[in-house]
Amino acid sequence: MEPLLLNTFGWRKKIPEEIRTPALIALSHYPELKGIKIEFRFAEKKNKSVMSARPSLKSVFSLLEDRAYVIYVRRRFVIEGKLMRIEELPQTILVGWIGHELGHVMDYKDRSVLSLIGFGLGYLILGRYIRAAERRADEFAVRHGLRSEILETKNFILNNTHLPERYKKKIKRLYLSPEEVMEIVNTDEEEIPKKIADVS
Repeated sequence: MEPLLLNTFGWRKKIPEEIRTPALIALSHYPELKGIKIEFRFAEKKNKSVMSARPSLKSVFSLLEDRAYVIYVRRRFVIEGKLMRIEELPQTILVGWIGHELGHVMDYKDRSVLSLIGFGLGYLILGRYIRAAERRADEFAVRHGLRSEILETKNFILNNTHLPERYKKKIKRLYLSPEEVMEIVNTDEEEIPKKIADVS
């Protein structure tokens, strides 16, 4: 399965072997990102987030089709009192986590240079801006068919007694709740028959 995914969705992507399969599965839900340059890079310094996505600084002023993005991945973290490598997480959870970060790339990819700079400044300074950006990334993932993976990832974080409470509170505050995810799904399911009726 991986060679097919790699040939179809791996073009212009740089993915470490340890997370290649879940990254390709997540990418397969985003056909709009097929020709976009994305590098998955293990974070060298200790990062507060498990993953984070941003435009490559070198390419911000490039044409949209030449812009590149980097998804930083924390290589190790502590769960249940033991040090775990990122690839030891269940694949579904990794797909959900990566799917969320690809939602950020979707949010960035059509922005002008000024819009990207404004986005970056807002994200650094304003709490409500961060919340809006994280919720948009979740929504992109859910609308691209990653509902169950996003829900599993959220449940894993919120129900894991060994993850820091501070991290869980951040997830609850900034991201879509499981109930809000289901609202999006239910709304989309109601809209599909209406769209079909409008066409016919």
